[in-house]
Amino acid sequence: MMIRAKKSLGQNFLSDRNILGRIAGTADLTKADTVVEIGPGTGNLTKILAEKAGRVIAIEKDHRLIEQLQQRFPEKRVQIIEGDVLALSPGELDLKAGEFKIVANIPYYITSHFIRNVFEKWPRPRVIVLTVQKEVAQRIIAQPPHMNLLALSVQFYANAEIIGTIARGSFTPSPKVDSAIVKIVPKTASQLVPPERFFKLIRAGFSSPRKQLINNLVPAFGNKERVTEAVGKVYSNERIRPENLSIAAWCELSNLLENS
Repeated sequence: MMIRAKKSLGQNFLSDRNILGRIAGTADLTKADTVVEIGPGTGNLTKILAEKAGRVIAIEKDHRLIEQLQQRFPEKRVQIIEGDVLALSPGELDLKAGEFKIVANIPYYITSHFIRNVFEKWPRPRVIVLTVQKEVAQRIIAQPPHMNLLALSVQFYANAEIIGTIARGSFTPSPKVDSAIVKIVPKTASQLVPPERFFKLIRAGFSSPRKQLINNLVPAFGNKERVTEAVGKVYSNERIRPENLSIAAWCELSNLLENS
């Protein structure tokens, strides 16, 4: 049965086996692996994942696709779950930290929310491989002077790299932009600052991206003298804007503001 992609769900189905193989290959799957696939769609990537991994958990929001997926993958080691991954409790999946991988061709509009959910609410995956809008991929791996909230949110928890790009014509229907494969490897070391403190800082820092960092931080962290002193210790130019600070500088700034 032919399923027409739903624009409201951001669906774009990928069928090029070479590209699908590259996505699966980026996760370095073996028969010992459990892989969680988000948005299996018609199951083209699921098929390759099932060939390489020992267990596949495929989470699909679109009810129309569930029966087709269940018929295509009757084997017990492929579990088809109907649900919204953003609302799903990871406890329902019986996953353990460091013992599973995530591979996903996710709708572009949920990228940021999904990544934050995984890092803050899920057990730690060994690796995350995402197919996302090329511009989003570039934002994820950004460095100064192009830092942004998404880059900081990902890089606080993980190291990320772009593996390759995918032309828009490889999808059905064809999106208006090209895509990219991003590999995200969670850090195993403890964070330098508590997450809640770090995210409070960067949200304040980027509250008005066109303003100087100090002016953005003053409303959230008190008097200007205190903020100016802290910023001056991590960057020589007090007129610095938020996109110019590295992840390490943001962590240092968080500690300085907490202890001042």
